[in-house]
Amino acid sequence: MSLNTTFERVALPLDHPFTISRETTKTAENVVVRIDDGEHTGIGAAAPSQYYGETPDTVEAVLPDLLSIVEQADDPLNRNAIEREIAARVGDNPAAKAAISIALCDLVGKRLDLPLYRLFGFDPDRTITSSFTVGLDATDVMAEKARTAVADGYSVLKTKLGTDRDEEIVAAVRDAAPEARIRVDANEAWTPREAVEMSEMLADHDIEFLEQPLPATNPEGLRFVHERSAVPIALDESCVTLTDVPRVADRADIIVIKLMKCAGPLEAIKMINAARAHGLDVMLGCMVETNAAIAAACHLTPLVDYADLDGSLLLADDPYDGIPMPGGVIDLSTVERPGTGAE
Repeated sequence: MSLNTTFERVALPLDHPFTISRETTKTAENVVVRIDDGEHTGIGAAAPSQYYGETPDTVEAVLPDLLSIVEQADDPLNRNAIEREIAARVGDNPAAKAAISIALCDLVGKRLDLPLYRLFGFDPDRTITSSFTVGLDATDVMAEKARTAVADGYSVLKTKLGTDRDEEIVAAVRDAAPEARIRVDANEAWTPREAVEMSEMLADHDIEFLEQPLPATNPEGLRFVHERSAVPIALDESCVTLTDVPRVADRADIIVIKLMKCAGPLEAIKMINAARAHGLDVMLGCMVETNAAIAAACHLTPLVDYADLDGSLLLADDPYDGIPMPGGVIDLSTVERPGTGAE
């Protein structure tokens, strides 16, 4: 059965500018991939990050070569063989690979008339609640965003830090959302001693965990912080691919897995299994991306402890519908559409 493939670049304006310690995003550019077998169309998307060496331009440049492998495949259900050949052809470009992996998973689910979680055999009754992210802004604006998110039904918040007023921000957000579960993300902004000192303040405000306090280039500093922190440590930028999991196991309590970092759902499952083997908890995260990508990650949530899959909620308008997430609650038992559920 021959497969036809296409891709297109889409510009997705954000509802509000989204700021972290190292950058501000006003428009997210994703590259949407479609794989068609003549009867069904699988949809996936790449949300590249320049931090990891990818841009929409690099994704568009490499996709024709990678999609030619898909078009030549005898059996689209043999995703492992296809992804192995893709990995052999191109060493990096994980977001481009993720778009293809997601589209293949979606196509197979549609051909078999099964939601992705059923295709993988995951328990749909194991629900999880995604956090809603409060990006950096004026302190009073961040507090108001937190208050609004809670009023909209979100019970878990993630607050970005990495400023000279981080203590003020944490206190204001906690005051605005006294009953919420709150986790924070410094996006590599602190020094080891700052992180240890800040962890005491975070514990005083009942913060769930601290994500990526130091640069990934400082592994010894991360070990220092992990050994002394008053709150659990999650690592995102330090844990990109499968081989990173054992490397960070002695300096983290939680690893953050993103399909755009690791090249798709099949690789993410390997990372989850490796994390469990090393006694680590797992959070599924995302970039600022369309539901054409995030929907696939939602189907993996029965395997993990935390989710941060709100990337599409930050968009002014997402052209794709995905997995319902009222108040951040991901309940796969309500999902009936086959494949990833994106359409």
